[in-house]
Amino acid sequence: MSDAQTFARLQTEMRACSVCQQQGYWVQPPAVTQGVHTARMMTIGQAPGITEVEVGRPFNAGSGKRLFEWLAQAGIEEDWFRTTQYMTSVTKCYPGRQPSGSGDRVPSRAEQKLCRPFLNRELALVQPEVIIPIGRLAISLFFDSSQKLDEIIGREKQIESGAWVIPLPHSSGASRWHQSADNRALIEQAIDLIAGHNRRLFSPSGG
Repeated sequence: MSDAQTFARLQTEMRACSVCQQQGYWVQPPAVTQGVHTARMMTIGQAPGITEVEVGRPFNAGSGKRLFEWLAQAGIEEDWFRTTQYMTSVTKCYPGRQPSGSGDRVPSRAEQKLCRPFLNRELALVQPEVIIPIGRLAISLFFDSSQKLDEIIGREKQIESGAWVIPLPHSSGASRWHQSADNRALIEQAIDLIAGHNRRLFSPSGG
């Protein structure tokens, strides 16, 4: 089976998955991802929101607008990225609203564990050279969860696979972290790092 066929089968499996529901967790399928297996960059969010499930693409609403404003500063155009790179999340289905009604519910550790094999397979198949985790939950896959965001954002690390990981804060309006001037400066540093890798990977001269 070719990588393209394996990738297509994985996408089908993710969209048909009902394991969390069978375990008693409320989630709204189907899984939401976008992109191709030949991607060299991968974004990893927390989980899709309701509009993402409705239209079938990650970062569709306000969080997507802000994310792609950041990526545009790194020389990355949205339509190009969505069609040639890969976008996924820690858990694949919409987890519903928080009981308080303020923002979406953070998937539980049990749900993350149930969904983790899919993410592992995505990473192994795509083998991205740059990974952009967005928000605390995704960042904690690669950085110590005890670290504060201001100790992480604006930095990069290379993991065992050889991929470079450059985190960004959650881009939704529910997050206020990106509203302070000091934190925006750290985001600018992260954007500069992403821009450097974008040039390295995609510019004709590689620099």
